[in-house]
Amino acid sequence: MQAKECFIYIDGAARGNPGEAGIGIVIKDGENRKIKQLYKYIGELSNNAAEYTALIYALQEALILGLREVAVYSDSELLVKQLNREYRVKNSNLKTYYEQFLHLKTGFDRLRIRQIKREENKEADRLANEAIDSRIDTSLKSN
Repeated sequence: MQAKECFIYIDGAARGNPGEAGIGIVIKDGENRKIKQLYKYIGELSNNAAEYTALIYALQEALILGLREVAVYSDSELLVKQLNREYRVKNSNLKTYYEQFLHLKTGFDRLRIRQIKREENKEADRLANEAIDSRIDTSLKSN
């Protein structure tokens, strides 16, 4: 178990809505050092579905790494407000992702979801777009 809260930056990108989509994830420790970064091409999805997919992969990776206190940062207002229950999840496709989030959430001692400006999420955005550009295969990439 980690002594300090870790930070996860996520982004989902879709070229077209729906369109070719990718996710980018950057995980940092409590000292703001990069632990891991991931990106994945995820096929044709809406932008909101790509954002949720990034969230699900990020939380799964955090659990695999044994992280139990996590702050997730996203530039998606819809995602953040739905996860923090400020907005209802009305779209039936997004409800499935939301239910996955609720299930994964139980694996953490502390999980915060925060909205940040796009400029503060450039690294995750770059990775999501790199995933779309690569389209080599659908395996999760890490570097």
